Amino acid sequence: MLVFPLRNYGKVSASENDVFGISRTCNLENTMPFTLPNLPYAENALEPHIDAKTMEIHRGKHHNAYVTNANKALEGTPMSEWSAEQVCRRLKEVPADKMGAVRNNAGGHWNHSLFWEVMAPPGKGGGGEPSGDLGAAINAAFGSFAGFKEKFAAAATGRFGSGWAWLCVQKGGKVEVCSTANQDNPLMKDAIGDAAGCGGLPILGLDVWEHAYYLNYQNRRPDYVTAWWNVVNWKKVGELFASGK
Repeated sequence: MLVFPLRNYGKVSASENDVFGISRTCNLENTMPFTLPNLPYAENALEPHIDAKTMEIHRGKHHNAYVTNANKALEGTPMSEWSAEQVCRRLKEVPADKMGAVRNNAGGHWNHSLFWEVMAPPGKGGGGEPSGDLGAAINAAFGSFAGFKEKFAAAATGRFGSGWAWLCVQKGGKVEVCSTANQDNPLMKDAIGDAAGCGGLPILGLDVWEHAYYLNYQNRRPDYVTAWWNVVNWKKVGELFASGK
């Protein structure tokens, strides 16, 4: 099982399903709420492709709001001790009166925590092409890396309104591309069905909410998607693929 570096994610869940360890901070008394993870690079490290001001607002305001609201929605429920991945996977167990808030905010926390981790500064881990087993799986599914990029970009630019584009791995190692609306993700398949896209384990996600790119790209989402390939951390994505296949 692969887990992300802990920084301030907190203690990793012992669940085998909690692949990423996007978990909760714990102390000896019990559990504490979700916390906002540190970036694995400086806010300006992804420039010129993603600017520092966007990173500051995106993480410090938007992601932080998802953390705060998820904690508020889960307070006093058995789910308050679950990791974000467990909440997404077991969403149908959330009480109906809390479902909307948990779906949006725990989903937003998990999605963004993955997003920060699968990027790296251009030329310093970011950009290039996948290799090894992941590269072979992409070639098998899409014919070539170029074919994959075309399909992924179509999922990202074709998502009406706000949402995400995903590369997911299924058991056995097959990879698929899909997109979801708002803060839904493929982990939620059991609860929300087709709205969760392809299901499986997301190993690469691109945020196409306007707050992710508007300061730098305005309404030019295709330009943002094209630039984003320069900061994809394929080494990290390959590790996630190996852990999830």
